[in-house]
Amino acid sequence: QVQLVESGGGSVQAGGSLRLSCTASGYTYRGYCVGWFRQAPGEEREGVAAIDSDGNTSYADSVKGRFTVSKDNAVNSLYLQMDSLKPEDTAMYYCAAGRLFPCPPLTSGGSGYNYWGQGTQVTVS
Repeated sequence: QVQLVESGGGSVQAGGSLRLSCTASGYTYRGYCVGWFRQAPGEEREGVAAIDSDGNTSYADSVKGRFTVSKDNAVNSLYLQMDSLKPEDTAMYYCAAGRLFPCPPLTSGGSGYNYWGQGTQVTVS
């Protein structure tokens, strides 16, 4: 059974940093596009960052220069380093994976991703 489990969320002041992790079980990230998405109350889900099986990354314009996505295939883990956090980054953050290449545009909101984690809350005040 495929499972994605996020961790690392929390509350932080504006300008602070958090590092999210997403560990997969039941399969490997090799050959998959993996990404981070977020959803704030009353808002649609939006793509934040993604990384494909070749290691190519993409970012939403709103997080470019502040967030960094990375993965470690050896331990089936995906990471999102978030620096210079802003109140508008407050949302539930989800990791997702799909056997896709290249990764779909982040503007698609996660269309095509097969597996999703349960989410981790990030609150910036």
